[in-house]
Amino acid sequence: MTELLDLCYDVLIRILEEINPEDLAACAQTSWGFNNFIKTNTRLYKAHYLRNFDDPRRRPADPDPDWVEDLQKLTRCQKMLESANNDLKRDEFKFVATTVESLVATGSTDAFGHSHNRDLITKLFRHISQNHDAFMCRSSLFGRVGKPNQKPADDKEGRQLSAKLHCLFGIPSTNAGRRVLSTHPHARSRVYDLRNYTDKTEWGPFRDDGSMRVDWEMIESIMIVLGYNSGLCCRRFLQRFRPPWTEPLEGVIPERAKILPEYPPKLLLEPDIPLHLKDPYNVSGIWSRVVCFLDYNDLYNFNFSAEAMKVPSDELRETITTEEAIRHIMMDLQVTDVQAPGEFDNPSLPIVHFSGKSKSVDAAWDPNANSKLRGTVRLTPDGEVRWQTISVFYGGEERWRSEGVQVGGLRSERGVIGTWFDKDYDPHGPAGPTAFWKICDRHVCGESEESDSEEGDGDWQL
Repeated sequence: MTELLDLCYDVLIRILEEINPEDLAACAQTSWGFNNFIKTNTRLYKAHYLRNFDDPRRRPADPDPDWVEDLQKLTRCQKMLESANNDLKRDEFKFVATTVESLVATGSTDAFGHSHNRDLITKLFRHISQNHDAFMCRSSLFGRVGKPNQKPADDKEGRQLSAKLHCLFGIPSTNAGRRVLSTHPHARSRVYDLRNYTDKTEWGPFRDDGSMRVDWEMIESIMIVLGYNSGLCCRRFLQRFRPPWTEPLEGVIPERAKILPEYPPKLLLEPDIPLHLKDPYNVSGIWSRVVCFLDYNDLYNFNFSAEAMKVPSDELRETITTEEAIRHIMMDLQVTDVQAPGEFDNPSLPIVHFSGKSKSVDAAWDPNANSKLRGTVRLTPDGEVRWQTISVFYGGEERWRSEGVQVGGLRSERGVIGTWFDKDYDPHGPAGPTAFWKICDRHVCGESEESDSEEGDGDWQL
């Protein structure tokens, strides 16, 4: 080691940059000189970080992270996930889960679609099933159906964190994914339990404390229900109707070149700029939507039968094995107004108003799907992207509302997942799950979509 320390600084750095990050600690233990050289060398840690993980500085103005501390944390997390020690994983659940969540949040792809973070998370959770079970199957849902290593986390925040990781990772077409989808009767009982549709939850996928924090356990259940139902439908073979969460981290890792800089407030005051250029959420375009619902008699009996009314408010109702109806809808949306956030809104981004039309793909004259639409997009207090829609039928009659969250954040291609319900917030329903995701911007929707419509889908373009 003494001979190595005698080398030119740049040569020694290049040698140490070529070893694996986890071996830096071993090298540092060989001598006092080596320890001092490595532990005080930010350049070395930065080089290892950028070679093995995506650059966490998403925008040019972003400050440098703590390269030393962050690389050590990521290396420790990776070693735990590669370990066969399930007790260690259980004990370090919060550390590993929050670290993986930060990897997703700072991930990005290059011009060729490559992402270090996505590749690593996919390898560690798709190909090591015990990791998937230990960290992504610990919401309360798996307390009813989980395997021994899928026990719910010990506290509510832990269960929410696990559900969020699961929602970001998705439900891929693997053995683990098929086991997740097999929980659909239990997920369905959460989604159609009208006790979850209250003023405190805004009738959407938010927690019941009025905080507007996302209820990731509800989002998780909605994804399972919609994913299971879509798998039974013949339209699963059409790309635009395939739920965008059937591949690991699908849609939630953005392309670096498309990441927006910070939104300049003065943009709202520029009268000559088109509305769609003021819109940070990228609303205008064609969106694919899936809506599911129970027969109303089944929904009513599930919630208001004599047996159902005996279930305490803090206990889950029985499972639902009744089949649901599924509808596929195309939406054409355009921005109508962009407003500055109000006094009680998240000030980071404006509120965007939109309007448009929706058209049923399954039935040309579906009276519940063919309508005009209007709605808003804004940030919740903790920075999640919240979508609200209202269906407006002939004569100006409002009938359905929806509340959803864009999983993966701003402009995420994973889309918006949430609930639909009666426009008057009727506590007796109906209500159910829905999701929609962008197919294309209006100016690029062309011949490919028109040719698809000739396959028997009807004239969906509006």
